[in-house]
Amino acid sequence: MDINFNKNEDHNRLLLSDLRRRLAEVKLGGGKSRIEKHHAKGKLTARERIAYLIDSEENSIEIGAFAGDNMYAEHGGCPSGGVVVKIAHVQGKQCVVVANDATVKAGAWFPITGKKNLRAQEIAIENRLPIIYLVDSAGVYLPMQDEIFPDKEHFGRIFRNNAIMSSMGITQISAVMGSCVAGGAYLPIMSDEALIVDKTGSIFLAGSYLVKAAIGESIDNETLGGATTHCEISGVTDYKAKVDKDALDTIKNIMGKIGDFEKAGFNRIKASEPTAPEDEIFGILPKSRSDQYDMLEIIKRLVDDSKFEQYKEGFGKTILTGYARIDGWSVGIVANQRKVVKTKKGEMQFGGVIYSDSADKATRFIANCNQKKIPLVFLQDVTGFMVGSKSEHGGIIKDGAKMVNAVSNSVVPKFTVVIGNSYGAGNYAMCGKAYDPRFMVAWPSAELAVMSGNSAAKVLLQIEKAALEKKGEAFDAKKEKALFDKIKTRYDDQVSPYYAAARLWTDAIIDPTDTRKWISLGIEAANHAPIQKQFNMGVLQV
Repeated sequence: MDINFNKNEDHNRLLLSDLRRRLAEVKLGGGKSRIEKHHAKGKLTARERIAYLIDSEENSIEIGAFAGDNMYAEHGGCPSGGVVVKIAHVQGKQCVVVANDATVKAGAWFPITGKKNLRAQEIAIENRLPIIYLVDSAGVYLPMQDEIFPDKEHFGRIFRNNAIMSSMGITQISAVMGSCVAGGAYLPIMSDEALIVDKTGSIFLAGSYLVKAAIGESIDNETLGGATTHCEISGVTDYKAKVDKDALDTIKNIMGKIGDFEKAGFNRIKASEPTAPEDEIFGILPKSRSDQYDMLEIIKRLVDDSKFEQYKEGFGKTILTGYARIDGWSVGIVANQRKVVKTKKGEMQFGGVIYSDSADKATRFIANCNQKKIPLVFLQDVTGFMVGSKSEHGGIIKDGAKMVNAVSNSVVPKFTVVIGNSYGAGNYAMCGKAYDPRFMVAWPSAELAVMSGNSAAKVLLQIEKAALEKKGEAFDAKKEKALFDKIKTRYDDQVSPYYAAARLWTDAIIDPTDTRKWISLGIEAANHAPIQKQFNMGVLQV
């Protein structure tokens, strides 16, 4: 190993260490003191409930752990968006589990909470996965009600999705393990089956204080909407549980009796580990996002037996396309090659840039995977499409549009991993969030933005400099550097993978060595949903 490998490894392992530290903080939810108060009520935390319910933590993935990260500081923060979402197995059945974290503002819904719940339902709908809700929420966070209540993708969309999933035959089970008030009361009752925990669970459209204020009736919350009321008088809930674990055991019993599902039929054989050590990824991936490296070496450490069968190997070399297996599943890989390559004509092409020939190759390969019913994996480290007169005259916009068209109309499941750069139209062509990947994850080394912090700072500096000079203000080298540094610092914060994850632009920031698990569990989920449409790219400029 050379010195650069060691430097890269040190840098990337520090990024991984920082990721683990941040995750440990997030998993504390509202903090240790609030967890202790939660336990004092005889309740498990959201994460403890999920851990007890699912078959294996090791064989699960968490969606949106960093949702809300560094957001809502003026409201005390909202770790993980106040809700924990995992894809896991319960009694051998893969499902989505959604648990309100009542240690965070009593489980109240912030805007990001609504977005995360909708993301969980989206995963259940597109993959036809059963969904389990562990409800413990005070409802909408009133100081921000205008940002979560009335719009299309707000709180009400949750119940609309409940109804849609029911019509699709997707199993929904709810356990009311704490508060369930106002509009939120509809969620468990729109599920197929609803459980409630005695003395700690409650369901009502209006609590005792509001009832007193509205109609003058004096009544306690337990009599108004507790377990006995809803299991023996109203008939709103189906099962009464003594404690949290009793409710979770009932869910396990229900899940264990669900029949098998119709499969999409994606190809899978016995899995093999990569022959190239996965942890060498940390030394291969450069410390600087502008440095070159061979993406083939990354691919060899992600695929079974390190075997990658390249498609059009000698053409369009700034994108790698080819077939492989990940944990036994057949996949088609589209990856940005990050080293400078030479064309047959002897021209040099920059790594990480999409040229006309590479866009053309990727388009054809995506079409082939759709014809063969092979899931697609996109490995992003892209700075965008090639610019300049030669590219424009050669029709780069037309060729880029073909690739975007193929990605948009693809009917096989798509999975996107942001390894490094994810800039501009390159993000779109390589199946960014707007193009419906089943999962989109980022490594700690990822950057997502219109352009790099350095490039953006230079552009914005020129604009601000021109504006100041127009006003007749002096602009010396010292002032120029100070302004550049200020702009770059602000922009660098926004390209961070944590900034993206906080807003759910990605589903997770992951350890690179967990990439195989994410893709494998993702394809397993997608295998629950048979493909209903034919691949058709529509009208193209040829």
